[in-house]
Amino acid sequence: MTGKIIVVGLGAGTLDQLPLGCYRLLKNGNRVYVRTREHPVVEQLEQEGVAVTSFDDVYERHGTFDAVYSSIAASLLDQAKQQGELVYAVPGHPLVAEKTVQLLLKEAPQQDVSVEVKGGQSFLDPLFARLQIDPIDGFALLDATSIRSEQVNPLLHTVIAQVYDKLTASDVKLTLMEVFPDEYQVTVATAIGVSGLERIESIPLFELDRVEHLGNLSLVYVPPTQEQAVLNRQFYTLKRIVETLRSPEGCPWDREQTHSSIRKNLIEETYEVLETIDDDDPDAMCEELGDLLLQIMLHAQMAAEDGFFTVEDIVAGLNEKLIRRHPHVFGEGGASNADEALANWQEIKAQEKAARGQDINAQSKLAGIPRDLPALMYAYKLQKKAAAVGFDWDQIADVYKKIEEEYRELREADPAEQAGELGDLLFAVVNLARFLKIDPEEALALTNRKFTNRFSYIEQKLRESNRTFEQTDLAEMDKWWEEAKTR
Repeated sequence: MTGKIIVVGLGAGTLDQLPLGCYRLLKNGNRVYVRTREHPVVEQLEQEGVAVTSFDDVYERHGTFDAVYSSIAASLLDQAKQQGELVYAVPGHPLVAEKTVQLLLKEAPQQDVSVEVKGGQSFLDPLFARLQIDPIDGFALLDATSIRSEQVNPLLHTVIAQVYDKLTASDVKLTLMEVFPDEYQVTVATAIGVSGLERIESIPLFELDRVEHLGNLSLVYVPPTQEQAVLNRQFYTLKRIVETLRSPEGCPWDREQTHSSIRKNLIEETYEVLETIDDDDPDAMCEELGDLLLQIMLHAQMAAEDGFFTVEDIVAGLNEKLIRRHPHVFGEGGASNADEALANWQEIKAQEKAARGQDINAQSKLAGIPRDLPALMYAYKLQKKAAAVGFDWDQIADVYKKIEEEYRELREADPAEQAGELGDLLFAVVNLARFLKIDPEEALALTNRKFTNRFSYIEQKLRESNRTFEQTDLAEMDKWWEEAKTR
């Protein structure tokens, strides 16, 4: 090895708490580097004549912590190769919440530099003692500079380190608010275990970024909870509830259901979601999407009981598919517009079918449309597939002519032929919708709502006049219908 870096932990307190071996190493080291001077031990070492070089200025030159840590690690490796050996001191324990040490351990062997890690008390020991926490109950240590809500488990003791300032605290607060209520009590600790500097304060979560004593030695402790309102926001709670409903101790009705018996529920819940979309009602949509999700969870639980698949298998398969079919987002592919993205999707989908042994060339070009779709939607998809291979009208004028032709045939048809001729007319109208780039299902739904609103106006007018439908006539209803158009 051309160089050596000895990493020493400065502990969580003062020089008196430092192990003797670490003290001697720092005291006798030819060149001591510290990540930051903002630690009680560094000040005491300098008072004893130890010369230290800090990297505090690096924080000012870079916009992200990742860039800071990479710069520090690169500088230390260069100095080690030049000097042969150096001592690098970090707060706490070198292997607890210390990204620079992890970078050194990863990159040093490639640069012919050895890294030796010495001990040091981490901030966790005095924290557990002060707050009387037993981590055996379940414990998570997270980095404030990269925290994500999915890392936070409300059932665990959670310690969030490196809450350097109010800006970082604000990011932590917003992340935690995705899991906990705004008033949830958290604890902010600064310089834990350092006599004279230690500050411990319990506050509601929404005040986290108002704490004045935040600094390099600050952390946030989030206690675990069994509050149902908090746990209800977790996916695993939903899974456990559905498991319980289907268990011998659960609901008799739920236990009796099968995939077939609740098949219609899936369709009904889907249409109820569509209704909330049409009504532009976010609150109702939230509730109805929950009802739809319940159907998925019930089917997943039934499949798990039979040993076929679990809800985790569903999620894993979906994640893999989304990544695989979006190479322009997650891979090396490219797509500059929606049409190119859709072409990528279709090409990869075809490759997947081929990999499963399906002979795509032997399949009908009309294959792949769910047979239980509403007839209007089914016709629309049939026509799109046929048009994709060139079986289509050249101009929209030809479509209008076809509609007129089918209309005449319907008028001239015998009663036994009328159903078929009406279907032909509707099919031609669907073609027109496709040429106009209008979803026929949505168009008809729009007209249904329009009819409902105008008919409701007629009912309203009847109520206002204390009459029933039997006490009015078509002429009066037509008058109100026309009035409804202008409302």
